[in-house]
Amino acid sequence: MPDPEFGIAAIYRIIKKTGAERVGDDAAQELRVALEEIGERVARQAVEFSSHAGRKTVKATDIKLAVKSLKL
Repeated sequence: MPDPEFGIAAIYRIIKKTGAERVGDDAAQELRVALEEIGERVARQAVEFSSHAGRKTVKATDIKLAVKSLKL
């Protein structure tokens, strides 16, 4: 597995922010993997949208459309 893009401390904070008192290491790692996979899918779709529009730059609208098209 390549180096993760998200720091594990941020993942713990996300889980705790939702109300968890304690967070297992395995739970934080699984959420990290899931978020990376979702992020890559969204980014891939956004790149396709920007390319289709004739742009090299991915814009916020591309990300929003990607999230919507992936039904996330």
